[in-house]
Amino acid sequence: MKYIIIQDLFFLTVLVALAIPLGLYIHKLLTGEKVWLEKVFGPLERGIYRLIGPSAACEMTAKRYAFSVLAFSFLGLVFLMLLLLLQGVLPLNPEHLKGTSFDLAYNTAASFVSNTNWQAYSGEGTLSYLSQTLGLTVQNFVSAAAGIAVLFVLIRGFLYKKKHGLGNFWRDLTKITLYLLLPLSLILAVLLVSQGVVQTFSSYQVVETVQEGVKQVIPLGPAASQIAIKQLGTNGGGFFGANSAFPFENPTAISNFFEMLAILLIPAALVFTFGKAVKDMRQGRAVFVAMMIVFVIGLIGITAAEMYTGPDFAGVSASGSMEGKEARFGIGQSALFGVSTTAASNGAVNAMHDSLTPLGGMVPLFMMQLGEVVFGGVGSGLYGMLAFVILTVFIAGLMVGRTPEYLGKKIEQYEMKMVCLLVLTPPLLTLLGTAAATMLQQTFGYLSNGSAHGFSEVLYAFTSMGNNNGSAFAGYAADNPFTNLVGGTMMLLGRFIPLVSAIFLAGSLAKKKSVAASSGTLSTSNGLFVGLLLGVILLVGALSFLPALALGPLADFFTTLN
Repeated sequence: MKYIIIQDLFFLTVLVALAIPLGLYIHKLLTGEKVWLEKVFGPLERGIYRLIGPSAACEMTAKRYAFSVLAFSFLGLVFLMLLLLLQGVLPLNPEHLKGTSFDLAYNTAASFVSNTNWQAYSGEGTLSYLSQTLGLTVQNFVSAAAGIAVLFVLIRGFLYKKKHGLGNFWRDLTKITLYLLLPLSLILAVLLVSQGVVQTFSSYQVVETVQEGVKQVIPLGPAASQIAIKQLGTNGGGFFGANSAFPFENPTAISNFFEMLAILLIPAALVFTFGKAVKDMRQGRAVFVAMMIVFVIGLIGITAAEMYTGPDFAGVSASGSMEGKEARFGIGQSALFGVSTTAASNGAVNAMHDSLTPLGGMVPLFMMQLGEVVFGGVGSGLYGMLAFVILTVFIAGLMVGRTPEYLGKKIEQYEMKMVCLLVLTPPLLTLLGTAAATMLQQTFGYLSNGSAHGFSEVLYAFTSMGNNNGSAFAGYAADNPFTNLVGGTMMLLGRFIPLVSAIFLAGSLAKKKSVAASSGTLSTSNGLFVGLLLGVILLVGALSFLPALALGPLADFFTTLN
């Protein structure tokens, strides 16, 4: 156990050490300052602006910015659907894989456009190299960039005074992609290749096993490039069906460390970007501390559950539950990966979550149900957390009888409407989707388990889709018309209703004048506020999901005690 603790402390130390300078670098992109990479990507950036035309130069209102994000995402959805449906007649398909069904194409396209990367298929057996690269990898970049761009808009909403413009979506998207996501992905891809992650367009290889002497197909492909951006962009979609548990995606403990670090790096860095942007690093530090407290509690919970609540076997000393885990990672790295991927809206897995102990499986489930604001997705996690901050400020203002303020902006009726849409949309979608699935008779045929654990599998699936995570318990056969169509719609609504709400929230804040802090202004950077913020987050999560958790993982735990 002490080695697990040392490993976790080392990981968190490295994360913070890298997140701070990266956050300051991202602040330069937010404010339009020059960065040294402009010497490399400057000509490409200017070429993209010329291709876009006059739309790349104008200042956008909230309505126009939101329309640009939605239009761009809709075109990506249509393009990706067509690519998946027609992949059988397109090039870069050495295994001659046929096009997918309409419902699977819709679900997959909605998944990647919404930055969810839920996968109801096995990549090596379903998608061609062209679909994986031109389709999925491109969406990994632009969906992540869109989330960060919307965060930039919300930050500007706090900074601007009596302004209608919020920046330009096309410029934000281009800068984030070229100067942040692309260089980091190149670095990570090289590091992963050095550890044995495959990167090739060669066809699958047929080999003869050494001991049994039987033929076995070894899937290959340009995996490292997709894995790099799937982790950095909190996308999570695996090139292969087993995701980061597959040796060709994640072969060593070193590659596993790089991938875990990549999952949390940008979300953590953006918190420091926020503090720098509002000219008060204490604000960013308070949000970061709140996130880290929940993260550490979740990490302790899942590690302890897997170490001490697993099955006991006669004659075997207790060493924790290794079911569904890779021996090269063990319980420590599997637990750290599991809580990282569900805290950060990533969805990649290096162990089978369906094989976690009941209490161990409840931790990643509840991390998603909190709205994935504990670091969360790139951009979306922080603007979700800022919605909780505003909600906390509003509640505190009601308690003391003052008009709530945050960063010099009064929080009034319109802002609270947008905050409620941001906070309540994911849990509402999750519960409605789970309820609809459990009422269908055919759902029982999709499950690998019955009783409480079977309900946990359904709850996990729709929690993952409703909160734009993408991980799965893997005991739920998701490739069916109901889940593909309903789940795809859930993923789009769960992404774009909060996203648009954040943009309009920013637009309303930017139009307001700034008010000076007074002796009665609530401090939003001290320990008391951090505690109040955590209370609000946990209260919303508990009120929304405690009954469902009681029917699922909690009931599963107590039935296994007998």
